[in-house]
Amino acid sequence: MHSFRYVGKELFCEEVPVSVLVKKHGTPLFVYSQATLSDHFTRLDSALAPLDHLICFAMKSNSNRAIIQTFAALGGGFDTVSAGEIQRAVAAGGDPSKCVFAGVGKTEEEIAYALKQGIYCFNVESEPELVRISRIAVKLKKIAPIAVRVNPNVDAHTHAKITTGTYDNKFGIQFENIEAVYARAAKLSNLRLRGLQMHIGSQLTEVNPFRQAVEKVSPLVVRLNNRHGFDFFSIGGGLGIVYQNALESGANGWWKTAAGKKILTPQTYADTLIPLLKPLGLKILLEPGRFLTGNAGALITRVEYIKKTGKKNFVIVDAAMNDLIRPAFYDSFHEIIPLVKKPGKLVSSDVVGPICESGDYFAKDRPLAKVTEGDHLVLLSAGAYGSVMGSNYNSRPLATEILVNGKRSAVVRRHQELTAIWGDESLAPWQK
Repeated sequence: MHSFRYVGKELFCEEVPVSVLVKKHGTPLFVYSQATLSDHFTRLDSALAPLDHLICFAMKSNSNRAIIQTFAALGGGFDTVSAGEIQRAVAAGGDPSKCVFAGVGKTEEEIAYALKQGIYCFNVESEPELVRISRIAVKLKKIAPIAVRVNPNVDAHTHAKITTGTYDNKFGIQFENIEAVYARAAKLSNLRLRGLQMHIGSQLTEVNPFRQAVEKVSPLVVRLNNRHGFDFFSIGGGLGIVYQNALESGANGWWKTAAGKKILTPQTYADTLIPLLKPLGLKILLEPGRFLTGNAGALITRVEYIKKTGKKNFVIVDAAMNDLIRPAFYDSFHEIIPLVKKPGKLVSSDVVGPICESGDYFAKDRPLAKVTEGDHLVLLSAGAYGSVMGSNYNSRPLATEILVNGKRSAVVRRHQELTAIWGDESLAPWQK
């Protein structure tokens, strides 16, 4: 569920009219519900209560410090993919001893920084990385905790750009090679073989791919644990959310597709996996991102122009692909609703931004309420892979971000000043 709903004709986030936030802060504007963030974390945490477990929020989905602090206060850990994310987590009150460090291209400087911070574990993606971590750990006189990422070659049946668990992907080490890799890792200096990690993809809305992966990898975990004495098994993230019919799904408390079919809930996920994981006797780590933040955020944008051509009704708005790149990058769907309900017939519309790219769009041929210049539209489910993937393309400033908590709201990232975009640039000496 989430906390965006209409009260009469007006959209609210929790107990705050979104129009009040728009009037005060302008657009484009990201608005997040703290209640939704906490609710989704707590639902998942409670469902997994029979297991010794740690939820490590995947910061790549939304790295705003206010979001991070919300999960840190709930006892969460963090799935990080750069030294910058580790540092950001710590700056927001996160515990480095609850941070895992993933990613295929960790630099020497990043590895050294993570070791000095005392992170929980490195999720190792290749044998050269194992050698590098060992060498740096010896130099720093540290013991590096590691878990090799196994690629189980399980098709998650998700978008090609967010699947990670097959041999066509750059992630992890082939399932058949893992035992030999651990045997060689055991001979390297200053490594602690702490566990095994996997992650098969993102935006999974059915439980079967998770079940298949756990069933395939669990016997491997048992064998490796017997040899090396593991602490944990990380099953990765990937829990999907509702994008279509998102407003209704929030209102009725269920995760449903546009056709009304229930998709994967935390309880279904837990009920399926707990019987497979509990016999292992290990701490279970998981790394959700989108599930925790996706439906907790919305992007509000102002209608600048209505442009009619012979074939199209273009609704040109002030938000753009630099604010929310998912539709341009993945051809992803975001439900679009008016900030204030409008009666009347729906109009087939293309919602597009001002950037000079044909790919700068949010919807094509979408039936929408008829809007005019000065109206506002809301793109739901924008809390994950929205602002965090923002850019200054076309010298556009990054959008303001607001966190709502009941009747309270606060700016958690202020609107970027234009001069800040080029503030780190300089002329060459001969140009002055």
